[in-house]
Amino acid sequence: MNIVVIGAQWGDEGKGKLIDVLSRDTDITVRYQGGSNAGHTVVVGQAVYVFHLLPSAILHQGKQCVIGNGVVVDPKALLGEIQGLAKRGISVTPQRLKISDRCHIVMPYHRILDGLRESKRKNKIGTTGRGIGPCYADKATRCGIRMIDLINPQVLKAKLEDNLREKNEIFKKVYGRGHFPFKAVYQEYLKYGKKLQPYVCDTALYLNQCIDKKKSILFEGAQGTFLDIDFGTYPFVTSSNSIVGGVCTGSGVSPTKIDKAIACAKAYTTRVGEGPFPTEFRAGLKEEIRKKGNEFGSTTGRPRRCGWFDNVLVRYAAIINGISELAIMKLDVLDELEEIKICTAYRYKGRIYKDFPTDFEVFSHAKPVYETMKGWKTPISHIRHYADLPPNAKKYIRRLEHLLKVRIKYISNGVKRDQIIFR
Repeated sequence: MNIVVIGAQWGDEGKGKLIDVLSRDTDITVRYQGGSNAGHTVVVGQAVYVFHLLPSAILHQGKQCVIGNGVVVDPKALLGEIQGLAKRGISVTPQRLKISDRCHIVMPYHRILDGLRESKRKNKIGTTGRGIGPCYADKATRCGIRMIDLINPQVLKAKLEDNLREKNEIFKKVYGRGHFPFKAVYQEYLKYGKKLQPYVCDTALYLNQCIDKKKSILFEGAQGTFLDIDFGTYPFVTSSNSIVGGVCTGSGVSPTKIDKAIACAKAYTTRVGEGPFPTEFRAGLKEEIRKKGNEFGSTTGRPRRCGWFDNVLVRYAAIINGISELAIMKLDVLDELEEIKICTAYRYKGRIYKDFPTDFEVFSHAKPVYETMKGWKTPISHIRHYADLPPNAKKYIRRLEHLLKVRIKYISNGVKRDQIIFR
């Protein structure tokens, strides 16, 4: 069976943990979009692993991982991850990791341009500054450098010369910044190409051959539905398609070969960076939940904004992703609350919106319509069976199921691998 796991909110939903659990029973795990601006955290015993480009399934012996063509790769960051795992006794060999020859490469000028553009904006997006957006922009304007180019010195030379000719003019005339020297960049990235060459192949062909051999594949999404470039809260989004539809363009696997889509959502809502957030907590409760849930970005360390569960948001994600099962993560973070609220609609200028509004003005100024449920006021992190959850916790889960019209199969009640309930 070939399964997709995506985020149903603004990212940081706990996909890394669910992928870690599900990948034990699949042969191959594929990352299909995004770049090193994403972070998936897995806790094994007392050890904490944070992944930015590598699929977290690399922790399981004998499992293969693929970085698909839809991912933009910072080769320095990727090699750093590989080397970091090696120091911890986890070998990432070319037999275990395949990298698409079509991946676009994040260059040093992309990172600088990312920060400079953000500094010029009046309405800041909240970019991570990792160069992801400018890299995808070069891909769309057909001047990008791909992984296959890194291992061909002549092609790399020609493409880099073209790019620096244009980029250095922009840096000088628009931003008043110095130029990038061709020789230093060329030699640095040529070295990256030599180190990564053993991992590089046509992963679309590889994956389809594996499917023909009846191997199972898990597709690992980065970010979340509402950071999707098309369906997210634009312009406060990422630069790739983080929804299920991105699997096909980001991996070369046909939609007819995908069997199931699972979405992750926190038992509450979080958001990193700028942009509207209708259910955001008041200051005191925000700090309380942030501390209890350790809500700080895996990639940037930025504090996450926290709020009540937004059914309007997650229901829309379930529809456009064709979700058949849902995972509710970090339920234990709500243990101490007397009351728990669920946003069931938005109100703006006297009108009620039960469906997610695409009008930026409406979403920016809408007020949430809440229903309130009683909390369970007892720790649940030790529980391993749904039947043993407190009655009010089960009522909360059942209410979410009813509102979302999707079965909740997984409930995470702690950060560790074994702190998850299967229904």
